[in-house]
Amino acid sequence: MQAQLRKQALRIFRAALIAADPAEAVARHLRVEGGKLVAGKRRYRLDSFEKIYLLGAGKASAVMAAAVERILARRITGGLINVKDGHLARVRRVELNECGHPVPDQRGVDGARRIAAIARQATERDLVLCVISGGASALMPAPAAPITLEEKQEVTRLLLACGADIHEINAVRKHISELKGGQLARLAAPATVVTLLLSDVIGDDLDVIGSGPTAPDQSTFAGAREILSRYGVWEQTPASVRERIDRGAAGEIEETPKPGASVFERTQNLVVGSNDLAVTAAAGEARRLGLHTVVLSTFVEGETRDVARVHAAIAKEIRAHGRPVKPPACVISGGETTVKIRGKGLGGRNQEFALAAAIDLAGMDRVVVLSGGTDGTDGPTDAAGAIADSRTLARAGQMGLDAARYLDNNDSYHFFEPIEGLLKTGPTNTNVMDVHVVLVG
Repeated sequence: MQAQLRKQALRIFRAALIAADPAEAVARHLRVEGGKLVAGKRRYRLDSFEKIYLLGAGKASAVMAAAVERILARRITGGLINVKDGHLARVRRVELNECGHPVPDQRGVDGARRIAAIARQATERDLVLCVISGGASALMPAPAAPITLEEKQEVTRLLLACGADIHEINAVRKHISELKGGQLARLAAPATVVTLLLSDVIGDDLDVIGSGPTAPDQSTFAGAREILSRYGVWEQTPASVRERIDRGAAGEIEETPKPGASVFERTQNLVVGSNDLAVTAAAGEARRLGLHTVVLSTFVEGETRDVARVHAAIAKEIRAHGRPVKPPACVISGGETTVKIRGKGLGGRNQEFALAAAIDLAGMDRVVVLSGGTDGTDGPTDAAGAIADSRTLARAGQMGLDAARYLDNNDSYHFFEPIEGLLKTGPTNTNVMDVHVVLVG
């Protein structure tokens, strides 16, 4: 029974990955019809454009760019896409620039500057197509002078370590950058801008996906300062960053463009894929497997360990009382949790989710928990996440592995590696956050 449940959990997760395929997402929303480019519900006469540039960044952006090329072919003048190392696709009309993620590097800065230069040269007779997916914030870094890349990296590290969520991290990054928070659209104006977005954020907020390079920005310099202060890292923040944020809050530096700004008059932002689509597909596969299935939410966030223990408690409720569904049951959720770094181990939020759940479910048979990132990478590891069951702690104990100690040290990778519990998919070239699957046999 336990082996069967693990196989079913893997099938359910694979269904989520298939649904999140970025090429299919682009094809569903972009096509050429009667000499017009159809993007969602809008139509653009192709003969009204002199040049079409294709720009972008993100873990899925190479596959998205390849899909756009298949639709527009030789109509594309050229362009540049910043991608994570190894997340490549076959393209002909644009250049792919590999760079670092999750910590931005100099290759990303160089690519971002070239993207800015292309956008800046576009005229009102041109079309700028952008493809943005999860990871774009780190993959398209353009520090605002005099802030250096190293100083921006330090801010990112501080925010990640203290448990800030993606909305908070991006709010700060927008205000120490030259392209984020609608500033790419400002550079491209008065060209027509159409951005295709593969959402990796809860709620699919346009100004948060990839830090919203072509979307109106709701955040402010004052808000960025408040976030850094609330998490207790303001004094640790590099002086150049604090100076810029203070000057911006005082009105001495121009704010990011807000809703209603003229730079967005010819800009369209279109979400083509999301966590909801992946979770819906996963639920469909679970039902095909004969499981009583419930989707908890696609808005799951918060401390990973706490969220994992809530899922474990639901599994216990199903076993004890048949609520909210009766066994055989499948509970699915999606979103993006956060991990507060307490130790010095190796892991990611999905591996930590599986480990925390396994501790709570120890001894309860016929229960499996899978947590995986749809991008195929969980934290700074080569695993998408992990899969655990009620026997996980027993198997680990036979090898001398203390689950609680590994959890305290944030070392979930090295806990799951010897017991073959890591979920490895390789790069998926997509990113619509995480999917959690709990099966009760």
